Amino acid sequence: MLLGQLNAAASPLSQDQVQKLQGLVAELNPIQQAWVSGYLAANANSAALGAPTVGVPAAGDAAALTILYGSQTGNAKGVATKMKEQAESRGLAVKLVSMSDYKPTALKKEKFLTIVVSTYGEGEPPEDAETLHEFLATKKAPKLDDVKIAVIGLGDSSYEFFCQTAKDFEERLNKLGAQTIYQRADLDVDYEDEAATWIAGAVDAFEPDLKAQQEAAGGQVVSMPFGAPTSAASQYTKQNPFEAELLTVQKITGRDSTKDVRHVEISLEGSDITYTPGDSLGVYFLNDDVLVDEVLTLTQIDATSIVKVGDEELSVRGALIEKLELTQSYPGFVEKYAIATGTPELLKLVEDKAAMRAYIEPRQIFDVIRQNPAKIDAQTLVDCLRKLQARLYSIASSQAEVEDEVHLTLGLVQFDAFDSEHLGGCTGYLTRRAEEGCKVKVFSEHNDNFRLPTNDDTPVIMVGPGTGIAPFRAFLQERDSREAQGKNWLFFGNPHFTQDFLYQVEIQGYLKSGLLNKVDVAFSRDQAEKVYVQDKLRSNSKDVFEWLEAGAHFYICGDANRMAKDVHNALLDIVKENTGKSNEDAEQYLKDLRSANRYQKDVY
Repeated sequence: MLLGQLNAAASPLSQDQVQKLQGLVAELNPIQQAWVSGYLAANANSAALGAPTVGVPAAGDAAALTILYGSQTGNAKGVATKMKEQAESRGLAVKLVSMSDYKPTALKKEKFLTIVVSTYGEGEPPEDAETLHEFLATKKAPKLDDVKIAVIGLGDSSYEFFCQTAKDFEERLNKLGAQTIYQRADLDVDYEDEAATWIAGAVDAFEPDLKAQQEAAGGQVVSMPFGAPTSAASQYTKQNPFEAELLTVQKITGRDSTKDVRHVEISLEGSDITYTPGDSLGVYFLNDDVLVDEVLTLTQIDATSIVKVGDEELSVRGALIEKLELTQSYPGFVEKYAIATGTPELLKLVEDKAAMRAYIEPRQIFDVIRQNPAKIDAQTLVDCLRKLQARLYSIASSQAEVEDEVHLTLGLVQFDAFDSEHLGGCTGYLTRRAEEGCKVKVFSEHNDNFRLPTNDDTPVIMVGPGTGIAPFRAFLQERDSREAQGKNWLFFGNPHFTQDFLYQVEIQGYLKSGLLNKVDVAFSRDQAEKVYVQDKLRSNSKDVFEWLEAGAHFYICGDANRMAKDVHNALLDIVKENTGKSNEDAEQYLKDLRSANRYQKDVY
């Protein structure tokens, strides 16, 4: 029986209880509803069998360690999960909660709190951490004098505002009275070993008080999962990627385009990897062996010298090709290389952060070595470098349609500097050096914050200029396979119609079939005045707002620093224009959409 059909005659609940239950269910997604259903059923069975009631920590239970994570690509969630597992292995009660599922007002009930959060863009919080991050800076934030905290940040030191979000959280919590009981860690992209060390130390710091309060509460306390449960995990992960066959790399921009965009198809046959539209694919790549040989010559290193990378021993040439980062520059490398080689010009940069940023911005690591050649020991060079990190790309296909394949939409990173062509590490490998049929190491990265509505009748608006079209190709394939009846509206932009209309034939086919109800395109350079997707949104102001009022979900994929902000501002204008709301009230309208998971971003 549907909850809405419950009445006093058919239900053992009072009318007041029915109303409360309806209010709770309205806030839950289908996965959460299923979890609550299972929990209540188990609880009822235990009661029927006369089983003793097990203490379950409520949101404010002093004997529970709350671990809040804010994760853009899944790394912070992974660290938070490992901390939960270690704490539970010591008999501690834990609540693991995504910041997107956490009510900020619950903070006043916490006693032990860990923050695990990444940073992206210009020091900005990940999408799922925005609401809590903002709340802590407002007058509504509660006093937290009795709260003990530990904070760990994940970031990339090649960016200026390294781990800024973690620093923000700790500072704001401390200002509210919370006590840091374990030193914050700001971890770079090669974070796994340091994260494990920090987790052990943080759990050590929390354990005495947690156990004391748990014992004082009397009896066993079981930990309770919060948020949507994860599906069965693949055996193939970031640490253990699958060797997949590269099937197709096809250029999908025109001969005269200023962009080189490729459609890439990879076989997952023989793996247990599954993905959902909205997820990303992690791809490992090989560095250019020609440039690696140049590095070895410039540093006077014998290519056959044996070095150690982690627990693995291999030739230095093999390590530089397969295991170490040689494209993305970051201050840590320049500092270590400067000290190892005694290069005066580089040593000066170590003392001046601004000058260091200006220096590394146009340079790859290849350039730093090329411009500062010096004899160095093979292992010393390896120790200067960080491990090569997989690149994450939004998946451009639905498994419901392509089955044991996965598709990507890649824009080749390409620029000229210091009289030579420079290519991105992974895009250069896949588009220039890798051959169809070769093996590529991959894994899937789930993104629960970028999902189609569970109700197939819900309308969706998708804004994806350039390679931002990728997840929306997956969305459309998925809705097509499910025969979803919800309306679909796509906004796409690029410089030129004739050169840059990615997946034009497919999009026109979806228009013809009726799957796509509306398509608005913005080809910015095809007329005197530049036109972008945000301009197309504004020109459809009335219809966009009507779709939102009808329950539409709104999605953005692409550039975080400019496009996503411009689209957000256009949305603000649309809300104000159609409602007469103030800027503050319009912002609240969009925040409410975010809270309801109806405004989602996959930006980079």
